[in-house]
Amino acid sequence: MSSCLLGAPCLGMRVGVYTEAPSILLFRGRRFFVRGIRISASSSPSPPPPPSDDSIRVRFAPSPTGNLHVGGARTALFNYLFARSKGGKFVLRIEDTDLERSTKESEEALLRDLAWLGLDWDEGPGIGGNYGPYRQSERNALYKEYADKLLQTGHAYRCFCSNEELEKMKEIAKLKQLPPVYSGKWATASDIEVQEELAKGTPYTYRFRVPSAGNLKIDDLIRGEVSWNLNTLGDFVVMRSNGQPVYNFCVTVDDATMAISHVIRAEEHLPNTLRQALIYKALGFPMPKFAHVSLILAPDKSKLSKRHGATSVGQFKEMGYLPEAMVNYLALLGWGDGTENEFYTLGQLVDKFTIERVNKSGAVFDSTKLRWMNGQHLRSLPSENLTKLIGERWRIIGVLTESEGSFIEEAVELLKDGIDLIPDADNVLKTLLSYPLHSTLASPEGRPVLEDKLGEVAASLIAAYDNGELIGALEEGSAGWQKWVKNFGKSQKRKGKSLFMPLRVLLTGKLHGPDMGAGLLLVYKAGRGEVVAPHSEFVSLDERFNILRQVDWESVKEDNPTLESAAPVSVSN
Repeated sequence: MSSCLLGAPCLGMRVGVYTEAPSILLFRGRRFFVRGIRISASSSPSPPPPPSDDSIRVRFAPSPTGNLHVGGARTALFNYLFARSKGGKFVLRIEDTDLERSTKESEEALLRDLAWLGLDWDEGPGIGGNYGPYRQSERNALYKEYADKLLQTGHAYRCFCSNEELEKMKEIAKLKQLPPVYSGKWATASDIEVQEELAKGTPYTYRFRVPSAGNLKIDDLIRGEVSWNLNTLGDFVVMRSNGQPVYNFCVTVDDATMAISHVIRAEEHLPNTLRQALIYKALGFPMPKFAHVSLILAPDKSKLSKRHGATSVGQFKEMGYLPEAMVNYLALLGWGDGTENEFYTLGQLVDKFTIERVNKSGAVFDSTKLRWMNGQHLRSLPSENLTKLIGERWRIIGVLTESEGSFIEEAVELLKDGIDLIPDADNVLKTLLSYPLHSTLASPEGRPVLEDKLGEVAASLIAAYDNGELIGALEEGSAGWQKWVKNFGKSQKRKGKSLFMPLRVLLTGKLHGPDMGAGLLLVYKAGRGEVVAPHSEFVSLDERFNILRQVDWESVKEDNPTLESAAPVSVSN
């Protein structure tokens, strides 16, 4: 990546800074004047060299001030995929310099969420590495060392301005319709003036000396060429008066001393790049390549926030989403491999990922699609894994007394198409075990079925149950059920929809659902064992026929007058 200041040669070492007179070209090892101050630029300590010239080292650097947002998770994922696809290193660094808001609990939650997503880091908290410490709060001595180097080389100076003075500068700039930049009051102060303030104990900050003119450009791997005019910046603070470094200074020192080769981060950090690039050059650090990823947007195209619903990885985890689905979906927010495929495992993403295919436009977060994708991943799990997940869920919520066995296996196989999230399993099983006959008969959609001589079918069905024909068929399993249905249809002179719809209503109490025969076999099996918990509102086959015997079909018809337009009825056998 090329990175230089326009108006001057783009130096191979990328430490050149161009300014207009009276300032001149700044370069290490040479004596020069900057804004009237004569200084000598000495070499700064170099960061630890990477193992080889072409080493790929990327980092994810969250602040432990809250939950891991899906935007942050996607940034971490893109860094991870880039590193793994290139055989490089994925570094995790905790930016905890905001002492008031940073908490150990948030850091632990961040680590858990990243681990849950499967984004294992090569260096960082809990692992260590050759470029640590990996928490900014443990690197203060390093920041002070490099801040002092900036001071010694004339790239920074002490600023003794009070808060009141700074506010007044902003007001004056606003009145003049100028950018609210620092006026440079202490940029040209003499040694005597500085020493007087030091003797008085006046608090001071370290300000970076920004060239008074020119511009800077970078070649962003996602956005292409990006440039900034330096005259809009003003000298900025790198160390506060309390000795704490500011964000842009910390990040630059950290990335340089950790030998980070590529900085892949959210586009909201793009404005920070100007300050960071100037610091890189002033300290003689090699410039990393930058790639700024677009924001994740809500459906209304605004920035995704809490007002749009769940936004953190932890929330989606609690809602029953699989890490495989979250990773798959986040990868597709702004990236694609150029095909129509939308289903990827983490390993497949590593094989396919290239930074060149990351889109620079914002990506809309679609919770409906995420849910669909979770269902795809859920149903792609090995059957034993899916059965274990759902069976354990049914036992925990108290619907079943056990979490494994033939009933659970058959129920999962039958109901899995109606499950996109693990918690969906609660309702699909409860629905299967329930028998809402009366509410179905009272519904507009149930009216056509009721009027199709449903009472006569019910009488024949009760007879078949009482004489043992139906029970005998269920004892034989699916084949017995299919044979019985065929014979029952012949006896009723019904077939297709006119046969299966009344049977479904009478046997399940519902108009729709999974395969009727398989569902009825499960209901029969549940009634014969103790797998269903007593308080689960399960209605056994015996109880269903007792309910049927008590129905007064003529009264039901009278209580449900014919509607002008009945909803169409569809059914699967």
